[in-house]
Amino acid sequence: MKRSYLATVVLVLSFGASALASSAGPAIPADEAMNLLKEGNARYAAGQSTHPNLGSDRRAETVKNGQHPFATIIGCSDSREPLEHIFDQGVGDIFVIRVAGNVAGPDELASIEYGVGHLNTPVMLVLGHTSCGAVTAAVQNAKVHGNLPFLINQIKPAVAKARSWNPTASGDDLVATSIKANVYLTMENMFRKSSEVRELVKKGKLLVVGGIYDLHSGQVKWLGAHPDQGKLLVAAVKPHAPAKPKHAPAPAAAEPAASAKAEAADQGSMIDPAPAAHSAPAPAPAAHPAPAAPAHQ
Repeated sequence: MKRSYLATVVLVLSFGASALASSAGPAIPADEAMNLLKEGNARYAAGQSTHPNLGSDRRAETVKNGQHPFATIIGCSDSREPLEHIFDQGVGDIFVIRVAGNVAGPDELASIEYGVGHLNTPVMLVLGHTSCGAVTAAVQNAKVHGNLPFLINQIKPAVAKARSWNPTASGDDLVATSIKANVYLTMENMFRKSSEVRELVKKGKLLVVGGIYDLHSGQVKWLGAHPDQGKLLVAAVKPHAPAKPKHAPAPAAAEPAASAKAEAADQGSMIDPAPAAHSAPAPAPAAHPAPAAPAHQ
């Protein structure tokens, strides 16, 4: 029993040391982290990438000491936007989240919070890219299949914002403006829906910036902070719904649809969820059952 107890203690201590190693974070300020990104992108765009930290020694180091990335980046899943390559970084250098349209739903927000909160990256970059197919589909209101409508609907508020900026924009101009608006929308969603991101920025521990990657030139156009960051940081958090009374009547059959609609509104979507199909009401029973017809002889 004593040996079993000692083995358990060793296991717990080992796990704790590993967790601490992964959450210590890099000992560099945000401006240095930004310089690493900008210099790496300049090398990549010029065809002078150094491909650092890709050897077996780097892999061994990150296994032994944990990961210490200096930036968290959310970018598009587009295969032409390989994030480690366009910033000329290697194993353990950046914490990457990739999703079509660089949107920030619950899963992406959780990953962002892991990067900036647990791994303590001093920089959070939201990166869109030119000719984004997801944004183009939202602009064109394209007919998409499967689960894609749920993703495209997250981008449509950015299209509406782009149209408000330039009501006469259309075609490629509207797509380009919507790509920029979508970067800002993702940043806005982070501030509105993640108290951890807000608090880190308020305390000066996190710099949140946007950018757009040019597929042709390989260069990143830096957008800087969200233009309304100050307002977003002090925006009131939506309060939770009050608790229902203990003896509340049973919810109506249509309440799940209303709940889904409220959830979509809380996610910041301008698109209401599809209404739930209503089943036809059952016919009311007759007050007095009709007598059975007499049997024929």
